Amino acid sequence: MIGGIEVIDFHGHAGLWDGVGMVDDVDTMVAAMDAVGVDRSCVFGIFHLDGRRGNDRTAAIITARPERFIGFAYVSPLMPDSMLDELTRAVDRLGFRALKLYAPHTPYKISDREWDPIYDFADSRGLAVLHHTDERCSPAHLAEAARRFPNARFVAAHSGNTPPARKLAIAAARELPNYYLETASTYRTPGVTEELVAGAGAERVVFGSDTPLMDPRSQIGKIITADISDAAKRLILGENARRLLGL
Repeated sequence: MIGGIEVIDFHGHAGLWDGVGMVDDVDTMVAAMDAVGVDRSCVFGIFHLDGRRGNDRTAAIITARPERFIGFAYVSPLMPDSMLDELTRAVDRLGFRALKLYAPHTPYKISDREWDPIYDFADSRGLAVLHHTDERCSPAHLAEAARRFPNARFVAAHSGNTPPARKLAIAAARELPNYYLETASTYRTPGVTEELVAGAGAERVVFGSDTPLMDPRSQIGKIITADISDAAKRLILGENARRLLGL
């Protein structure tokens, strides 16, 4: 908690990524959260294409520390025969509160119709959909999906991550009432938080760290030290996430 605000990290991973040394050790993750004042982290498992194994790993993390972690359901259009059943299981039985999607694991653009059954599921339940965005997974393609499914809340993970894609993400958030921006990034470019707030409004931005892939200290530091109002920081650090997740 920071300044009396419950801090919610909208972007965290469950599972192992051996190539970069990422390990989802629960105690280590909680210690990192405690060190920077994060109360709850949203986690998801994207490393198994069948969805179920990643969702089960996410559920195990939540079972270990239910007061600290929130689950997001992962599925893929590469599993067309099982993806809706798995979404139903993850949301209704496991209690996950949103969806996480990752187009780089597929041959599809974010706006391709192969994703539509997943988007329709989120739309019918008013769920948030966190979708990876960058220059290849364009925020503009995510905007196309957001237009087709206005009751779902689409969140552009990384806000495009690079300046050209970030401009597209900001434009989409300015245009569409169901489009949001998330702050996790592999870059440390000064002024990005200010750019997101100036372009889309603080009520459209949520804090994410990409834990445990990335150190949450620098990720939350760019929010705390940003040249924006305290009210804007409160929205980004937790209030917007609470609203999107129905907490």
